[in-house]
Amino acid sequence: MSVLASPPQSKQEDLQQPVNRAGFKHVLMATDFSSASERALSYAIAIARHYGSELSVAHAIAPEPRAPIPLEPLPRELNRRLQQAEQSMKILSSQAPLHDLRHHLLLERGRVWDALAAVIQSQKIDLLVLGTHGRGGVKKLALGSVAEEVLRLAACPVLTVGPHVPFLVPGDSQFSSILFATDFGPAATKAFPYALSLAEDYQAKLALLHLLPPMPAADLGPAAYGPSPYAAEEYALWQKTMREQGQKKLRELLPSNSRLAAAPEFLVGCDFLPEGILEVAASRKIELIVMGANRTSSPWAAAHIPWALSHELICHAQCPVFTVSD
Repeated sequence: MSVLASPPQSKQEDLQQPVNRAGFKHVLMATDFSSASERALSYAIAIARHYGSELSVAHAIAPEPRAPIPLEPLPRELNRRLQQAEQSMKILSSQAPLHDLRHHLLLERGRVWDALAAVIQSQKIDLLVLGTHGRGGVKKLALGSVAEEVLRLAACPVLTVGPHVPFLVPGDSQFSSILFATDFGPAATKAFPYALSLAEDYQAKLALLHLLPPMPAADLGPAAYGPSPYAAEEYALWQKTMREQGQKKLRELLPSNSRLAAAPEFLVGCDFLPEGILEVAASRKIELIVMGANRTSSPWAAAHIPWALSHELICHAQCPVFTVSD
């Protein structure tokens, strides 16, 4: 994939008031006590420590299978699931470096997403952190089939740590380079303030990326059915025009009062999703990908990043993926 990178702009001199912050006052980490959740917890702790956030670690105890005759809930001393969850949470509490954080350990009953949604609403959660192992297909999180519900229904941003993301050792640098991938859709519009704030808060290098979709023949008009040199010429002209428009839109996203530590990059390329995003992230050693996750897709929005593609990206990325739904 060829990516058009615009030359960095000189740092704005006329700094105004800072943009609205996207700080996290209360972070929720959802765990199933797997190794995937342990990796995700290392990032949840680091973020909470960076922002001075309150951290809640929650585990949902799945309901018992339906019985032909409704039964009374098991007493605690006979509830093996509850006892196992309590023991796992006790081990997590003793091993995780939580001593310097305001934290809560929560055992919730019910379906995973129902439990998480209740906590998000009642505790006014600003960020949900999850781990994924990718087993059972790329659309499976460590927490199971809750993946689709999380990305489609979460009222707060979601940070997902995939199977190829290394464990974050305490004291390691984090998020020194951030990639914001945008289709200029509603979800991406909501995601950009987070990308900018994170880049400012972590003094990170920010790259803004827009990928042009493979062009349907209809976009070339009659040229697509004419002699190949003519079609190639029309395609080159279309690509040049779209790249210029993409560059312009990317630059317009950045407010003049931004407080970035380094000049941002504005990248426009032509590739499939999510491969193009992964390629740019790998080549630039990106440490965090920020993007919108559109809840629905339709023919007119085929070029937008649908939420389903987020799963593919998450499960192959070598860094966490921060998503915001529309």
